[in-house]
Amino acid sequence: MTSRVTFITPATSASMRRARFDDGDPIDDHGAALARAAAGSLPPAVRVLASPSVRCRQTAAELGLDPTGEPALAGGDMGRWRGLALDEVAAAEPEELARWLSDPAAAPHGGESVREVCERVARWLEASAGHDGRVLAVVEPEIVRAAVIHALAAPEAAFWRLDVPPLTATELSGRAHRWNLRLGRPLGPATAADTQD
Repeated sequence: MTSRVTFITPATSASMRRARFDDGDPIDDHGAALARAAAGSLPPAVRVLASPSVRCRQTAAELGLDPTGEPALAGGDMGRWRGLALDEVAAAEPEELARWLSDPAAAPHGGESVREVCERVARWLEASAGHDGRVLAVVEPEIVRAAVIHALAAPEAAFWRLDVPPLTATELSGRAHRWNLRLGRPLGPATAADTQD
């Protein structure tokens, strides 16, 4: 039995464009148009899921998907930094930001640490490995990073070295808890090669 999980990152939003921690803002018009143009480019799936964030749910809708919310795939809890721009946090709490970026166990914002996000996503992935067929999941970029860390058994410190662009697909396929990785396919018009398993 082979499990396949295709993670789709959300379209752009004001938070994303301003390097601001997500504060529940919607996707922007440009991102919505790109997602609509990519509708139909995804392979068929036995389950379609989405992170509970506004931008993930809206991206799924623009892609023509009707997902089920999946709390285990929620973006990381940023505590008191939610809605703040990265440069605002750097100016107000430089030591705390530096610690968060260098120590996977640190959560100076009062939310989840990188380690906790990675562990949560790893548990979800391992539970998903018991299901045959493809899962499509529209999720925040940090969830894709955590999934890649788990799939490659990479150190959590590598989390910040993974760039995850908007509206891209990252695919994992696994059998017996061993995952293979296909990174960052841009979404766009479907081709035969894109939709084959």
